[in-house]
Amino acid sequence: MATWNVNSVRSRMPRLLPWLDARAPDVVCLQETKLPADAFDELVRPALTERGYAVAHHGDGRWNGVAIVSRIGLDDVVAGLLDEPANPVGLGPGPEARAVSATCAGLRVMSVYVPNGRTPEDPHYRYKLDWLAALRATITAGDPAVTMVCGDMNVAPTDDDVYDPAAYVTSTHVTPPEREALRVLGLHDLVRERWPTERIFSYWDYRAGMFHQDFGMRIDLILAGADVAPRACAAWVDRQARKGTAPSDHAPVIVDLDDAPDGDCGPVVPPPSAPRSGKRR
Repeated sequence: MATWNVNSVRSRMPRLLPWLDARAPDVVCLQETKLPADAFDELVRPALTERGYAVAHHGDGRWNGVAIVSRIGLDDVVAGLLDEPANPVGLGPGPEARAVSATCAGLRVMSVYVPNGRTPEDPHYRYKLDWLAALRATITAGDPAVTMVCGDMNVAPTDDDVYDPAAYVTSTHVTPPEREALRVLGLHDLVRERWPTERIFSYWDYRAGMFHQDFGMRIDLILAGADVAPRACAAWVDRQARKGTAPSDHAPVIVDLDDAPDGDCGPVVPPPSAPRSGKRR
């Protein structure tokens, strides 16, 4: 199971397809596809179908857009959330394309792109909290125990999930209401539970060499219900996918669930973020 904010699937196709071939995930949740349905079907779907993946995409061609890519089944696809709020400062009258869900091999998988919030004083921040409340209601209305929520949550769960807490004092992503809205989803944070004390990031801004200095945040999460969490035996951030030419500013997050009768699920890969070498000035 993987999740990746590709920051424009059109731009990232030369990296996405080789990554799929190399990692061979069973299910991938994508965010920020930034394509309407017809363009996605023309530019992206054929290459995924060729690799044996079924695809559920929800996009309107703006800065959002989400997808689930699965080779283990893709049933009961639903776009959006229950009572999903509309962006009060958005371009359209209805909800944005920020969530899609489907059943994959008995798991209810959700690919989500949580609103950024901009600043705590911005109307977009209230929209973010309302959106997270709608996400919680949608999870609760289903079967939370077999639910997985994967995506760009735009929330760093704790101060350990940012390179320097002081740098975010007046910012979104770290405020107590956002963190509480994430906590009350009632799901397990699989990467953090596997690596409770490690320095792990999934997002690095393009500016000022943030990636090379490892000044990042952990905002891309794989969350799982009570029946799923005990099956997680490997969890990591694929930092290699953030390197090289024309990368996304996010790295994929990957979790292996143990399905093998003998309990052998393959190697446990440690998180790759480098030790702290100093704070950004």
